[in-house]
Amino acid sequence: MTNKTIRLLMPQWQGGNNPNYSFGAELLAWLAPQNEQPLIRVPLHEPEGNQLEVERGIFGRNQVMNQLKSAQQIIAAHQPDKIIIFGGDCLVEQAPFAYLNERYNGELGLIWIDSHPDISTPKQFENSHTMVLGNLLGEGDKEFANEVKVPIKPGNVFFAGLEETFSHETELIQKLGMKTASTKELIENPSAIKKWIVEQNIKHLAIHLDLDVLDPSAFRSLIFANPDSKEPIDFPMGKMHFPQLTEIIHEASKVTNLVGLGITEHLPWDSINLKNLLSTVSIFD
Repeated sequence: MTNKTIRLLMPQWQGGNNPNYSFGAELLAWLAPQNEQPLIRVPLHEPEGNQLEVERGIFGRNQVMNQLKSAQQIIAAHQPDKIIIFGGDCLVEQAPFAYLNERYNGELGLIWIDSHPDISTPKQFENSHTMVLGNLLGEGDKEFANEVKVPIKPGNVFFAGLEETFSHETELIQKLGMKTASTKELIENPSAIKKWIVEQNIKHLAIHLDLDVLDPSAFRSLIFANPDSKEPIDFPMGKMHFPQLTEIIHEASKVTNLVGLGITEHLPWDSINLKNLLSTVSIFD
């Protein structure tokens, strides 16, 4: 029996209120190794002038909810065994990971490779990409959490590369008893993830990769590495480098069945700036 894998290109930007996420997703899909896996684009519902309204505490609530439902319909039509997701903001992973958890009888393991836990609510932030894991756990935003038929078990979540957290995040992590390890802690204890996989008897695994887990000095295609930004950075930044990130993914894949991979928050500033320049040159008209 062959496993069916699909690739979802979901250039959603509204969850992070940054249109540049769309181009980052397109480039990710182009950069990925090519094979016979079908690439399916999730359509976007664009607001007029790319200006989002705050709707019940969330930027562009209707747009991101409609896009979530589109992703759900596409996945349901294909009934895959494995899903690769090219995003976009982190909220793109809600539909595929919820599907995979249901597909594997509520026993999906999830490694959340991210410098942020994404377990907030509209009480703390208006950007819905900060809530995606909360939604998957049955927390987060109530309307979005209600779209998850089988919430992911907190014990089946491992935060890798998590740096400083806000108080509401720390409280929920402790309340639910989820495993966490910073980049430094994973360097000191590289077998921590393998040990967790064995202890939790994880047979099927999904990996969330928010590229902002990487150190901005090592990888410049991140929101925190915008060369034109004048805003002070008040969010925890990633500290991981590529060799460690590669090892985490490879080692986890050796001891369980990797059925989901989401890659998000890619902001290739050099390419974005060059693309914007070329769009102004008259010879292309």
